[in-house]
Amino acid sequence: MASCERTLKPENVLTILFINDILLHTIVDFLTTGDILMEDKRISKAVIARLPRYYRYLGEISEEGIERISSKELSVRMKVTASQIRQDLNNFGGFGQQGYGYNVKYLYNEIGKILGIDRQHNLIVIGAGNLGNALTNYTNFEKRGFVIKAMFDVKPQLIGKEIRKVKIYHLDTLEDYISKHQIQIAVLSIPKNEAIAVAKRLVNAGIKAILNFAHTDLEVPEDVIVENVHLSDFLMKLSYRVSSLTENQ
Repeated sequence: MASCERTLKPENVLTILFINDILLHTIVDFLTTGDILMEDKRISKAVIARLPRYYRYLGEISEEGIERISSKELSVRMKVTASQIRQDLNNFGGFGQQGYGYNVKYLYNEIGKILGIDRQHNLIVIGAGNLGNALTNYTNFEKRGFVIKAMFDVKPQLIGKEIRKVKIYHLDTLEDYISKHQIQIAVLSIPKNEAIAVAKRLVNAGIKAILNFAHTDLEVPEDVIVENVHLSDFLMKLSYRVSSLTENQ
């Protein structure tokens, strides 16, 4: 098998971290949403998909030193209706008090518990190239309970090296490592011609969630969660919206 990706060069760090900033919310949304979908079938997928966004905004509001906030004030920041916020949160007990609003820190912590962020989730990254490096270097994952335990590649000169104390192992040791380290989630940042075969190995090894950056859609058993993230799709969506704006001017 060819090398999973080109090694990250120092001069490319800023570019890759910029891409990582764009993708962070997508990644966190996928990883946190999966747990809730498995644990509670009664809550609609649309509501669940919005919870990570509430979590992010409440975290920012808490950092500003704001202790309480009304649904109206939160709606202005998030650009959704106050009634939508109340309806969403009422699915989990409400959390607010009439005339007082929401205790920001309490609501932030409670949504974190719902999302499973109060627990540690062990991840591995397949592909120690540009994207794999960027993901591993992003420390905010750990703040949300997602710990990258190891990386895997096939290029001899990468094996044994470390990225932010995360060791790179040969792909041949994948199954053995998963069985010994309670890995729950895998991130694929490898070429599309290799992704399908590696995904099958991950599933057979017991992985239950895959975040796939390869340019191919993966088909897995129903009890395995997969999110296919294609960068070109995002760019084409942006292109369409920009073109639409230009035509309407």
